Amino acid sequence: MSLQRKRLSPATAWIIAAASLLVALSGVSLGVGVGNVFSGDAAANLDLVLSSRLPRTLAVVLTGASLAIAGLVMQSLVRNRFVDPMISGTGQSAALGILAITILAPATSIFLKVLVASAAACIGTALFLRLVRRLPPEDPYVVALFAIVYGGIIGALATALAWHYDLLQFLDVWMSGEFSGIMRGRYEILWLIAAVMVAAWWVADRLTILSLGQATATGLGLDFKATLRVGLLIVSIVSGLTVATVGALPFVGLVVPASVARLLGDDVRRAIPLVALGGAVLVLVSDICGRLIRFPYEIPAGTVMGVVGAAAFLLLIFNRSFRHV
Repeated sequence: MSLQRKRLSPATAWIIAAASLLVALSGVSLGVGVGNVFSGDAAANLDLVLSSRLPRTLAVVLTGASLAIAGLVMQSLVRNRFVDPMISGTGQSAALGILAITILAPATSIFLKVLVASAAACIGTALFLRLVRRLPPEDPYVVALFAIVYGGIIGALATALAWHYDLLQFLDVWMSGEFSGIMRGRYEILWLIAAVMVAAWWVADRLTILSLGQATATGLGLDFKATLRVGLLIVSIVSGLTVATVGALPFVGLVVPASVARLLGDDVRRAIPLVALGGAVLVLVSDICGRLIRFPYEIPAGTVMGVVGAAAFLLLIFNRSFRHV
């Protein structure tokens, strides 16, 4: 009896392809840098990889995956595919929180700064969600424009405060995603993001129902407000951790979830693995390009991501098929 070969589903095929690309890019990331790890003293090269290259690569992967998932969650909360936490007020609110705690208590530990940044991000995002409900949901571009304006206002407030206290240089670090300072002992707090990813997976089905709207979700038996709070907490913690550790990376939470939604639909649980892999790949490519464009100098990954993400954002806007995604 002949055995029929079982064909892979499109989602599985995309996940395998993205995972393979991520492994390959991770290997490239470990080898890119001023120091050549393929020649010279083997012990010194191994120490370089373990103390600098590997932590940096892991930080990039964790940051990209978490920001993409945070974008997916926020798009479900807002019911709009053109929203990104890092450009719609969440990232700016986190930076404002870190700025405030730096002014009030300069010697604060990084863990407390993360808590303050997450709390500020939560407040800023909650206000955004409250205001965005007043906008017409049938026009996705209005919500996107409002998100950009709202983020710009909070960013301007943070800039004015930083200028007054002569902290503009610090604010620039928090608002520009940068991985050059990541070394062993300075990135481990990012592993807390793994717990947030598990939480997103746990509430994935509820987020899918929530994206149908309050009336429909309530009719299906969902506790709308409780799910909204969980989603808000996920977005806030990811934003606080990212901004406090490596800085803000724009467009990751917009481009990746919107593209995956086009491929796999609106099922959050089905989309999460590919969204996480896509975010990790996108940020890793940006970081590698930033290290190679002006080698041996570096361009921050956030700068590269801003250019690439802006171009992708324009492509999404001009693609009519995304208007109803």
